[in-house]
Amino acid sequence: MRLLVTRPEDDARSLAGFLRMRGHEAVVAPLMEVHFPPGPPVPLEGVQAVLATSANGVRALATRTKRRDLTIYAVGPQTAEAARQSGFTVVISADGDAAALVETVVQDADPAKGILLHAAGAETAGRVRQALAARGFRVETIVLYEALPVTKLAANAEEALRDDSLDGVMLFSPRSAKTFATLVDAVGLAAHCVRLTAFCISAATAEALAPLTFARVAIAGTPNQDAILDLLPASQSAP
Repeated sequence: MRLLVTRPEDDARSLAGFLRMRGHEAVVAPLMEVHFPPGPPVPLEGVQAVLATSANGVRALATRTKRRDLTIYAVGPQTAEAARQSGFTVVISADGDAAALVETVVQDADPAKGILLHAAGAETAGRVRQALAARGFRVETIVLYEALPVTKLAANAEEALRDDSLDGVMLFSPRSAKTFATLVDAVGLAAHCVRLTAFCISAATAEALAPLTFARVAIAGTPNQDAILDLLPASQSAP
């Protein structure tokens, strides 16, 4: 399959490699740009662990502290892998979504042992903090990065849609799905989506594609990259 990959640049390049190994072709066209503003070292006194709800949160944390002995509670396998690649040595993956992360922390951590620090983006909702606070934990949120939607569809994406050379598009958040729908409509290419499969990380992501129409919308069984890759058909050209 020839697939439009819409993740931010770093994640998109990694995902493109996974797709090639499975015999698919990636057209990389990020819909979000991630910015890591400079700042002072992250205050870690009294922190027992860090909550990471995205790979970008881990990457941002790594630029703002030299410590790598912190316990990282990662929402899923991709975020956990980003933590390991950044040099963190104690990484615990919830292998799921925000709710799974909360349950993992409750089972593994102790409210009496200190603060939990959420390494977050500017658009991060406070659901994890609220859920853990209700279970007796003290959670502090520090905004370390910002993900901004692009304002124009990339030229390679526009060309691939116009030429009907794509088989599908991979979408990883409601924000990116909404951005995709808006930008595709802006260049008059909405009709070209009717032959594509939309591979979505969640039901909310699929819903954000309205009013675009697709030949098929496939939703990952769990909200992570591995699950969305499992939606893809096997390729005869895969090794």
